[in-house]
Amino acid sequence: MTRYSVPLYNRIFRQVFRPIFRLIFHLLSDVKIIGRENIPQQGAYLIAINHISLFEPPLMLAFWPVAPEGAGAVEIWNRPGQAILVRLYGGIQVHRGEFDRQALNAIIEALKSGRPLLLAPEGRRSHTHGMQRALPGAAYIIEKTGVPVLPVGIVGTTDDFFSRAIRLQRPRIEMRIGKLINLPPVEGKGAVRREVLQAHADQIMLAIVSLIPPEYHGVYRSTQEPA
Repeated sequence: MTRYSVPLYNRIFRQVFRPIFRLIFHLLSDVKIIGRENIPQQGAYLIAINHISLFEPPLMLAFWPVAPEGAGAVEIWNRPGQAILVRLYGGIQVHRGEFDRQALNAIIEALKSGRPLLLAPEGRRSHTHGMQRALPGAAYIIEKTGVPVLPVGIVGTTDDFFSRAIRLQRPRIEMRIGKLINLPPVEGKGAVRREVLQAHADQIMLAIVSLIPPEYHGVYRSTQEPA
């Protein structure tokens, strides 16, 4: 039995405000969701997204059929505006650039409790269309929990999204949901194990790459793609 639980005030906030945020996104933009049929009806899985700006997490948390758990950089909990929302919604704070045992344990417990969890394998925003290389953390989490990965490619959430939206341009946002993937077991020790974890993290990103336009591929851009 895991110890992970969501406080009552977080659960109430999610129930009340997720529809409000969906309405806001619909008013400000043209939202299109592709691949809803690929979302599992129940059980734990890792939702892996590309991370361009601060708009992907609220988009995902608002439109997902159930309220997923989320993991994000600890700095978000101290940023004006964002801090209020993340504290009310709830989430797991991660210290970037270090091995955060407490955060990893919380993420693993959340998944083992049967909840889907949202994570950006890049670990930080790119601020450009192109993806950065994934950190091995997502693969480590999957190794410890055995959950499948649901890749989601997000298009249109650039840094200028809000400025375009308030000018009534209604920019288009697409959430492209792929099919579940299961990563193979991690074998080896030491440096070999670290290489396998990185390869698995890259495999997750390549699944996202298959869902989004070439200009979003970044470091995962194939040499066969047009420049």
